[in-house]
Amino acid sequence: MPTDKQTDAPPRHWARFWGVRGSIPTPGHATARYGGNTTCLEVRIQDQIVIIDAGSGISPLGSTLIDEFGASPLNLTLLNTHTHWDHIQGFPFFIPAYIKNNRIRVLGRDPKPDSLKSIFKIQMDGNHCFPVPLEAMQCEITFEHLEPEGQTHFQLGDISITTCPTNHPGGCLAYRIDAADSSLVFLSDHETEGQDEERIVNFIKNTDILIADTQYTADEAAKRRGWGHGCSKGVISLALNAGAKSLYMTHHDPSHNDDFIDGMLADARKMVPLSSNLKVFSATEREKISF
Repeated sequence: MPTDKQTDAPPRHWARFWGVRGSIPTPGHATARYGGNTTCLEVRIQDQIVIIDAGSGISPLGSTLIDEFGASPLNLTLLNTHTHWDHIQGFPFFIPAYIKNNRIRVLGRDPKPDSLKSIFKIQMDGNHCFPVPLEAMQCEITFEHLEPEGQTHFQLGDISITTCPTNHPGGCLAYRIDAADSSLVFLSDHETEGQDEERIVNFIKNTDILIADTQYTADEAAKRRGWGHGCSKGVISLALNAGAKSLYMTHHDPSHNDDFIDGMLADARKMVPLSSNLKVFSATEREKISF
């Protein structure tokens, strides 16, 4: 699907990358083009604002939401793939959470129903990264547990959201968002070429946009089995087998600079057969894509 840079038509639905890096934020000249913030995606469908993951990228997203909506109350849905730090570390810096009358609904997986909230709370207990407690957030915030092993399906207005477990140490959920005649799948922290790939293929079948963890090259992935991340070869294979229309490679490794990611993108595009219509991109901070 085209990005906003490629079409003048107003998007029906859109998503914007606010964090595309894995593991740890990597600011600096060498990563300025693709971005150095950890995972965060904003999705706008009708009047719904959905955020996937609260890595460091959620901080600039929060400032942008304040600029856009001013004093108007915000009703936000935060879908958490898992609670590894690069997917929650930005939440203490999310300004809308400190504003009364805003509402934030957090949904995520964890074997214990009450531990999703406790993990968000622990990182703000004064002994870790942040001196201000979770209770200082003035918004109305709720935490809801999703099934960690099987699929969960729920509605958000007219939007259909489905989850799917991924192949990642400690567990992780992928999210599929279906809205009217278009769909988006966020497949973060999934080690490709593992067990039960057919289940993942069925989950992402015919999606318009596949945003997938492509942290490693094939050589890197071979040396890091069990670390729970995708490689370009495996992700291209998933996208082709599932009939995805566009693939955005994300969760860029902190050791990969912009030039290295350029090379990974070029190599990934060569893996796509000429007979395929699959379009491949590297996710870039602040980039808005329509679907």
